[in-house]
Amino acid sequence: MSGGAPDSPYALSHLDVLESEGVHVFREVAGEFERPVLLFSGGKDSIVMLHLA
Repeated sequence: MSGGAPDSPYALSHLDVLESEGVHVFREVAGEFERPVLLFSGGKDSIVMLHLA
């Protein structure tokens, strides 16, 4: 996935691209399973996942 040309008004930063991919994964899982679950431990990874959700 490319972020576009650097001088493009639609250029995405590397973090924007990663966030977009993460949201895409969430949507795929939510569409594939009847009752998807997100486990939360309170750590930094869980907080990022909660933010994306």
